[in-house]
Amino acid sequence: MTETLRLTSLAHGGGCGCKIAPAVLQEIMARMPAAAAFPNLLVGTETSDDAAVWRLNDDQALVATTDFFMPVVDDPFDFGRIAATNALSDIYAMGGTPILALAIVGMPIDKLSPDTIGKILAGGASVCAAAGVPVAGGHSLDSVEPIYGLVALGLVHPDRLLKNSGGRAGDVLILTKALGVGVLSAAFKQEKLEPAGYAAMIATTTQLNTLGGAISGREDVHAMTDVTGFGLLGHALEMARGAGVTARIDPDALALLPGVEALAQAGVRTGASGRNWASYGAFIEGADALPAWRRDLLCDPQTSGGLLIAVAPEAADQVLALARADGFASAAMVGRLEAGPPQVVVG
Repeated sequence: MTETLRLTSLAHGGGCGCKIAPAVLQEIMARMPAAAAFPNLLVGTETSDDAAVWRLNDDQALVATTDFFMPVVDDPFDFGRIAATNALSDIYAMGGTPILALAIVGMPIDKLSPDTIGKILAGGASVCAAAGVPVAGGHSLDSVEPIYGLVALGLVHPDRLLKNSGGRAGDVLILTKALGVGVLSAAFKQEKLEPAGYAAMIATTTQLNTLGGAISGREDVHAMTDVTGFGLLGHALEMARGAGVTARIDPDALALLPGVEALAQAGVRTGASGRNWASYGAFIEGADALPAWRRDLLCDPQTSGGLLIAVAPEAADQVLALARADGFASAAMVGRLEAGPPQVVVG
């Protein structure tokens, strides 16, 4: 075993930056055969939502998702924590509460020791324990690159389900976490990340999005999604398309993680930000007027990113206060939804 290897050196990508580009994914999904009608399937693939939802009875619906990726950091325990937090986020983003998890484990067993792999699993289990969720099993395989994540199951009342397509013209958009995880992860791989930047990256990527379950019963919260691999613009575009409205993003209102602006101005970025822009840039207005580094941040893949919430304007201050009271100090109003074509306008 070669334990001096960096975990990130074993993977061609890391975190949510590993995602298939949005345009390619859309083409793949378009080739899927149309599913038969299932009256209890409340959410499937039609709206690019965060999880599938199946009605169990009048009071309960099952929220089901899976998420896994390659290392974004070298510490195995931190890698496990980040991956598990990211997977559970999809349950919270639907307004649900997680109840059960299964581990997905693919590891190059000729390169990593059982101790290292065990620390990855222990990191994920620690997050699940904090969320009140057992890791009740899973599946493992010997793979070329290290992969870890979860199948996550949760519950939500069918009437409290929050999809990404429920937004209304006039809604205020609230983002609960600062941007820049992709930039920090790229700097880490390039050995340019200072300890304070690393600490900020770990803190944000291991913060559970529990707020989603807490606000799901509010009539003034209309839509929600988490901002992950497609960047803020990509997930805002999904929200706009789902609701048939225009999403307007104020770039000056966005919070950035410590050190991100300087790194971005110095040219540190992930390959995924460019792939994201190539996939959906034709549906974005105003971003070309920004400096290239600022546009890249709007497309920056967020591993275990924040919640993007569409809320009625009269309740925006209250929901923002709830977010900050729940520990999301960087939560901010970053835009609004407007009547118009399904696109994103920056500015």
